[in-house]
Amino acid sequence: MDKDPILQTIDLKKYFPLSKGLLLRVKTYNRAVDGVNLNIFRGEIFGLVGESGCGKTTLGKVIVGLEQPTSGKVMFEGKEISGSKSKLDYNLRRKIQMIFQNPYNSFDPRLRILDSLAEALKAQNVEDKNEMLEKISRMLENVGLTPPEQIFLRYPHELSGGQLQRASIARTLLLNPSFIIADEPTSMLDASLRAGILNLLRRLRDENRLTIMLITHDLSAARYLANRIAVMYLGKIVEIGSAEEVIHNPLHPYTKALLASLLPLDPLSEEPEVKITGEPRPAVNPIGCRFFDRCPYFMKDKCDVNTPELFQVKEDHSVACFLYK
Repeated sequence: MDKDPILQTIDLKKYFPLSKGLLLRVKTYNRAVDGVNLNIFRGEIFGLVGESGCGKTTLGKVIVGLEQPTSGKVMFEGKEISGSKSKLDYNLRRKIQMIFQNPYNSFDPRLRILDSLAEALKAQNVEDKNEMLEKISRMLENVGLTPPEQIFLRYPHELSGGQLQRASIARTLLLNPSFIIADEPTSMLDASLRAGILNLLRRLRDENRLTIMLITHDLSAARYLANRIAVMYLGKIVEIGSAEEVIHNPLHPYTKALLASLLPLDPLSEEPEVKITGEPRPAVNPIGCRFFDRCPYFMKDKCDVNTPELFQVKEDHSVACFLYK
């Protein structure tokens, strides 16, 4: 992993307007992404974790260009790619691709797998059928779909979830990306297939020098695959650091609660288990810490009034919590 940021987000925000009342037409906003600053380094696997509804997928869609930011910037290879429709922007954006959570929704059910993958090559002006067939065959073999001749003529519904997700990864790689956003790539798969997809992503990173942003609610998957982990809650990054630091020395109460729900506690640890109840409230014009209404360490007139900012605790470990400042 190089200490050279391939992608940066600078105070990135994505607000969705909500109408309040039929007559007043007063707009409030759901702050799905609210001032996110990230540096993702070339060659690393960066894990973004959090519960459903915390803004992870929206952040990924803003980065890849499927959603336009309300404000802030997305920088890729030193150039801004947010908000611009220039040819330069298009060429840069093609280097950023996304693997979606449900592969059945990302394929046209009327097209055979060969035809779907050929679309990726047509976008690069590859028209020769023999060249297409050779590249697609090689890529299917690379992602573990062998022999490729048994995959070509099938339709998406004729493949298993694991096979179709591998085909989705093959289609993404045919575009020669340098940055991939993998949005919950294993959540639709059986447990027996998840490790295979995660190992595939790691191997492809190593062989192709890819940078991968892994979006997941599963901290154990992030721990297995990622070099660094950021924890997101209601549009805010609440903790970020190396995977080992975040897993073995969690600081934010939300991170501790996520770990307590997934991993057995150390019987020799004197630190009490952190439990949270309820569901995240909507991030509609929030005040104070996003987590204060579920936090067991809530401090009245502080957490519910002021918003904690990320600050560095160690060289590669930052947290947004008043308990540490």
